[in-house]
Formats: sequence, structure tokens, C-alpha cells
Amino acid sequence: MTESAMNLREQKRWDTSRRITQCAQRLTDQHGLDGFTMDDLAASAGVSRRTLFNYFPSKTDAVLGEIPEIPEAAVETFRAGGPHGSLVDDLTELAHLVLSAKQPERESIELGRRVLTRDPRMLAAAHQRFELISEEFAALVLEREGDGFEPFRARLLLRLVLTLFDSALEAFAQEDESRALVDVFDEHLGAARALFT
Repeated sequence: MTESAMNLREQKRWDTSRRITQCAQRLTDQHGLDGFTMDDLAASAGVSRRTLFNYFPSKTDAVLGEIPEIPEAAVETFRAGGPHGSLVDDLTELAHLVLSAKQPERESIELGRRVLTRDPRMLAAAHQRFELISEEFAALVLEREGDGFEPFRARLLLRLVLTLFDSALEAFAQEDESRALVDVFDEHLGAARALFT
């Protein structure tokens, strides 16, 4: 399969995934998490029940949406100590890949945040995902940095980066400017670095 065909396929998969998540968030916003079924969600998103379950095993997963994947080549470069040789700068490169992959719509961010904060179960699920992502990336940092790097420092670093993600998303959703999300993230990262120097 050619690279362009793969990219088209990946784009179609991402578009379907985003459509399902947007429908799940709208239904949750209107009816609550218990106020609709997976069949209702499939109908709203214009997909079959089977397709829906191929993307998301539960309503909660559909509301949270997919985690954007980082290309394996970029992960391997990071693991090997690149691309810049600075842990924070290299984590920033990975963050840029995630943030630049698909530019979210401001309305979607607002809807997602509203849905998460209204239902304690959704908030708990989002927190659980946050912890899972933190642990996965902390393990990657430990692989890269070796035995001399304490695990608590790796977890702390990833939690700080994810907090910057959240802060940037909130600011991006509230501003009227047409800046890219990655630029908002960089602004928040710069402010955080200035606070610690």
C-alpha cells in the first residue's frame, strides 16, 4: 500500500473516530451518560454497531476519544536520546507531534470539558487515562535516561507536561485568536520554565 493510501486510510479512521466521540459527547451533554445506548450512539454517528465497537468498547471510551498516536520513529528517536539531546526539549517535540496531528475545534474542547466535569464517573475515567499515559511515558523516559534517573522524577515530569497540555487546551478553547494549539502549548511551556528559573 502506498504512503498516500495509508495516509488517506488513517485520515478516514481518525475522522470516523472524531465523529463518534463528538456524537458521544453531545449525547452525554444532552441526556447524561446513562441516557443513551450504544445503538443510539451508532445511529447518531452514522456507523454500524459493529464499527462502533471496533473503535470504542464502551460509552465512556467513546466520550473520552482516542489518544493520538505518536509515530514509532519519533518514539525510537526519543528513546535513543534525540532529537535534541535535552529531555525537556525532546518531550516537547513529542508533544508537538501530538498537538499538530489534528487541530481540535474550540467548540469540541469546550463540550468535552463540560461533559467531563458534570459526571464524576467521566472525571474519574479521565483521571485514570491521565495516570495511564503518565505511567507509559514515564517508563519511556526511564528507558532513555537509564538507572540513575529516579522513577518519581519521570512521573513528575510527565504529570507536569500533561498539566501543560490541559492548561493549553483550556486557553485555546477560550481565546478568539486563530493561533494553533501547539503555539498556545509553547507559550504555557515558556511561562512554566520562567517560573522555575
